Amino acid sequence: MRSQALKLGPGSDLRRSLEQLAIEWNASGFVLGVVGNLSRAAFQCPGQAGPTVLEGDLEIITLQGTLSPQGVHLHLSLSDGACQVWGGHLEPGTLVLKGADLLVGFLSSADPDPADPAPAVAAPRERPTPLPAEPRVEIAVASGCPWSARALRLLRTLGIAHQVWLVDGAAERQELEQLSGHGGVPQVFIDGQWIGGYDTLAELHGQGVLEALRG
Repeated sequence: MRSQALKLGPGSDLRRSLEQLAIEWNASGFVLGVVGNLSRAAFQCPGQAGPTVLEGDLEIITLQGTLSPQGVHLHLSLSDGACQVWGGHLEPGTLVLKGADLLVGFLSSADPDPADPAPAVAAPRERPTPLPAEPRVEIAVASGCPWSARALRLLRTLGIAHQVWLVDGAAERQELEQLSGHGGVPQVFIDGQWIGGYDTLAELHGQGVLEALRG
C-alpha cells in the first residue's frame, strides 16, 4: 500500500477532489484519515429522496470509504455549531471552508503511467482548423507526456467524447501555439475555445463544469 496526502483549500469540492485523485493515480484505495471544516455539506441520508444540505461552520468528524478511477463510495459525518452530528453518503457540492487535510491509501501501484496510451480515436488531425463542432472537446497531446496521459485518462473516465490532436513534431507545436497563443501540452479546447491545460481541466472537473459534456 502507498499513501498520498491531499490538502484542499477553501471552496474545494471534497468528493470531486477525491474522484480526481483516484483518476490521477489510476488506482483504488480508501481514506485513512481527515481533518478540516466545511462551509457546505451535501450527503444522502438513508430512505430520503434527495441529499440533505447543511451550510455554516461545519467540522468534519470522519470520512470513510473507497475510491477508484471508476468512482467513489464515501460516508461523511460532521458536527454543526450546536455540536449536533450529521452523516450519510458524501455527495458532490460538499465544500471546504478553511482547509482540509486528507490521507489516502492506495492498494496497488499508484504511480501514474507516463506512457498511458491515448484511447482509440480517428486518425489524429494534421491541423487544428477548423475546430470540430462534435465532439465539443478537443485536446492537443504529445506522446510520452505524463500530463497528456492524465488529461486523456480524465476525459475517458468521465465519459466525455473528445478529439485528439497529436503534436509530436516541431511544426505541429508551432501551429498549436499560433492557434492558442500558448506553448506546452496538453491543451484543451471546448466548443472551439481554448481553456488551458491539465490543471484547468482538473479544476473544471472539481467545479462540476464538465458534467454537461458527458454522454
